This record gives sequence, structure tokens and C-alpha cells, in this order.
Amino acid sequence: MIAETIKVQVPATTANMGPGFDCLGMALGLYNEIHMSLSPGKLFIDVQGEGAEDIKRDETNIVWQAAQRVFQELDLENPGLTIKLINQIPTSRGLGSSAAAIVGGLIAANQLTGGILDQDRLLGLATELEGHPDNVAPALLGGIVISVVAEGEVHYIKINPPEDLNTVVAIPDFLLSTRKAREVLPKTVSLRDAIFNLSHTALLVGALCEKRLDLLSVAGKDVLHQPYRASLIPGMKEVIQAANEAGALNVTLSGAGPTVIALTSGFSEEIARSMEQTFQRANVKCQVKMLKPAVEGTIIL
Repeated sequence: MIAETIKVQVPATTANMGPGFDCLGMALGLYNEIHMSLSPGKLFIDVQGEGAEDIKRDETNIVWQAAQRVFQELDLENPGLTIKLINQIPTSRGLGSSAAAIVGGLIAANQLTGGILDQDRLLGLATELEGHPDNVAPALLGGIVISVVAEGEVHYIKINPPEDLNTVVAIPDFLLSTRKAREVLPKTVSLRDAIFNLSHTALLVGALCEKRLDLLSVAGKDVLHQPYRASLIPGMKEVIQAANEAGALNVTLSGAGPTVIALTSGFSEEIARSMEQTFQRANVKCQVKMLKPAVEGTIIL
């Protein structure tokens, strides 16, 4: 074990990007920091910033549980830890806060133990803890990541985002759990809808690889999850329409929501204003952020 304090920085993420349900995600330039050091015989957790009033400070804390998974993987006794969380990523808003906690906890604990586990194994552990790789993969690797789990192994390809791609992110002032957002989804879908999302996901990935931003408005459409989740988010449909009319390249739910994210070429005050005002007309307070995609994933500070 290393005696020094390990500090890591983990980006927010947006999953699905429209049609790429549970298999596509992108890192965003909004970050949490995790500071971790040995504290023999005790656990101490301090939380600053987003979620400070709600995040658990005991052994149910996600960062602590991720760290424990590393110690278990290495067949080490669980040491006491001091953990400091400095959070900018809002919790339960569809921006990958739990993925950031999991990835940050794994990376920090791995560094404390000498960096034994490699990146692919850490991604496998993160996927095991999160349940799917769409957020944890870009949180760890950065950029845009397509990921598939096959026979317990995560297979992925990272794409560097087009240089002129940016985002406008409207974050409503209410929580929406991933569990609740999944409960409204149908158990089965029609062949027509499956083909729709398969074809649009393929076009979206191709457009991102070829830097064809002009195709995003078509490629980013979805019929598998967003129509069902709209009932949970007042004003969602109107916000998407307003942002598109203001010039966005594509507008989707970020992950399970309630955050709505617009892909843009350059930053647009008009798009940001249209999203905020449309949510306000639905009696939903929100904050709007303009974020660059993050090419780098989790880094050790």
C-alpha cells in the first residue's frame, strides 16, 4: 500500500446519445475529484459540492464500495480509508455521477495498491458494479466510446470527438433515478423499432467517425427509450423541439434523464436560452451549462 494521498479527476458522461441505448456514451468537461488515502482502522468520508447533503458517508458510499472491490480483486484486507469527494457532477440527473464515483473509486484504490490492475480489468470491474458500460467506459477512457459486453468481457472502441463538436446541457432541478426511468420502458419492442434504432446508431457512429456533423440531426433519433421517458420529464419534448429550432445539431435525453443535451457546432447562447426558457414554461427550474466533450477520461492528478 502507498502512504500518500491519491487524487483522481473523473469526467461526467452522457449515455445513449439518442439511439445508442446502453452501448454508446461520451465524456464531458465537467469533473469530480476523489482524494483517497489510508486511514488504518476507520473510514472517513468528506463530501463537497454537488450531492453534499445526500451522498452517504458510511460503507454504503459508492466510492468506498468500488475501492473495496479492488482490494477484493487483489486478495487484500480492506484497510481504513479517508476519502474526500469534490463534486461538480449533479447526482441523479443523467450525467454519470454514479459512474464517476465507481471509476474514481476503482482508479484511486488501484493506485493506492501500486497500480496493479490494468485498464481493461478496471473497466470490467466498473461494468460489473454499474451493470452496463455505457457511462463507465467514457468516464474511464474519455471521448466517445462504443461498448459491448460479451461472455463477461467488455469490448470497446474509442472515438475522438470532432474538434468542433460542443454541447449545451440543460439540467432540471429535480432527481430522476435510473431505476425509475427503466421501469417505464416496455419489456419487448417491435421489429420495426429495433431496426430503426440499429440503423440510426450505425449512422450516428459513422457520422462521428467521419466528422459528418450534418448527419447528426437524422442519426440521433430514437424510438426505444425517449418516447417512454418523456412522461417523467415535464417539458422534455418541447425543450428538444426548441433547441432544434434554435440550431442544435441534435437534441436528446442525457442517459436516463432528466437532463437534456444538445449537440452543437460551437457554443450557442440562443440554444441555451431556448432550452432554459422552455423548461421554465413547463414550471421546471434548470441550470444550463456549455460543455466541451472530454477527450481524456479519468486522470491521476
